[in-house]
Amino acid sequence: MPPADCGATRPFGTPRMPAMPPITQALLLINVAAFCIDFFLGPWFTQAFALWPLGDGFLPWQVLSYSFLHGSVGHLFFNMLGLWMFGSELERVWGQKRYLQFYFASVLVAAATQLLVNWLLGSGNPTVGASGGLFGLLLAFGMTFPNRIIMPLFPPIPMKAKYFVAIFGALELALGFYSPSGGVAHFAHLGGMLGGFLMIRYWRGQSPFGRR
Repeated sequence: MPPADCGATRPFGTPRMPAMPPITQALLLINVAAFCIDFFLGPWFTQAFALWPLGDGFLPWQVLSYSFLHGSVGHLFFNMLGLWMFGSELERVWGQKRYLQFYFASVLVAAATQLLVNWLLGSGNPTVGASGGLFGLLLAFGMTFPNRIIMPLFPPIPMKAKYFVAIFGALELALGFYSPSGGVAHFAHLGGMLGGFLMIRYWRGQSPFGRR
């Protein structure tokens, strides 16, 4: 006969971490797979799927495909960490369809914003990364759970989500004007937040959208 405690892997009443929701999990896996493919194929893959400025290698599908590419392991890690932290919770609240609509609305508006900024600055640099979608999720998290206490990696100070979002948004705006062509797409991040904000306004039937 097996011991009486056989199979007791955790104490009674210990909270279990919920499983990662399917869309968040799929996005994370696709991003990791795209990073690996880009690593082996190199410049050709970046040329085809990064977001290039209009008239300088731009192709229509790049407004989505750029969000699956990343420039380094660190870039990928922090974006996927944020996707897991904020996206998982929102997907559980919204459901898969609405979550996916929101994420790609943020990605598309981020792409449009970056294309506009590149055109105004005459920049020929490509844009990659899921940061546009992530910043949209960050805004939504702050609007959905404004008083949730979170601990950012930097600075490691616990704060309410609404303050965290406000600080990050203000910081991105300041950095965008201070260093518009410094290698980080700050205005794409702001565009992702704008896309997320507009999507929430659309769901609520608020201006600039008609009553729904």
